[in-house]
Amino acid sequence: MKYTRLTKQQLEELEQEFINFLATQSITGDEWKEIKANKPQVAEDEIDVFSDLVWEGVLAKVQYLENISEKQMHLFYLAEKEMKLISVKVMNPDIDLNTTIGFSWFKKNWQSDFVEYLTASKAYTEDKNLDKFQLIEQGAVITKGDLYQWFEKVIDA
Repeated sequence: MKYTRLTKQQLEELEQEFINFLATQSITGDEWKEIKANKPQVAEDEIDVFSDLVWEGVLAKVQYLENISEKQMHLFYLAEKEMKLISVKVMNPDIDLNTTIGFSWFKKNWQSDFVEYLTASKAYTEDKNLDKFQLIEQGAVITKGDLYQWFEKVIDA
């Protein structure tokens, strides 16, 4: 497996897509029940292949990722040829960016001496989707990129 297996909940939400996937392999509903009952490893392998296909589709489309911790924000723009990063570090020990109060403080004080910024970019390796997936594995979540775009405007101004 290249990525991780979809969770039971994710598989349930993609039930129709999974049925279509099985149909492309000429596996009927009855045959699938038989495979699950009598050849559990084959069933597991099919779920793994389907999971990788779903991840490939998602990763090919994703443009923005965010990884926000207590004191830092890593905002990624996944451009065609490279990943761009805006990193924000809060040095106020009383602030937790994961709380409403902490993020409100940040919105009011983003230009203070308690906040540092860094920008960087990095070329993808030979496997762009795997690079994106590794960021997700490290805690990043897919977003619409509002924070990244806001910071990009502020930094460029």
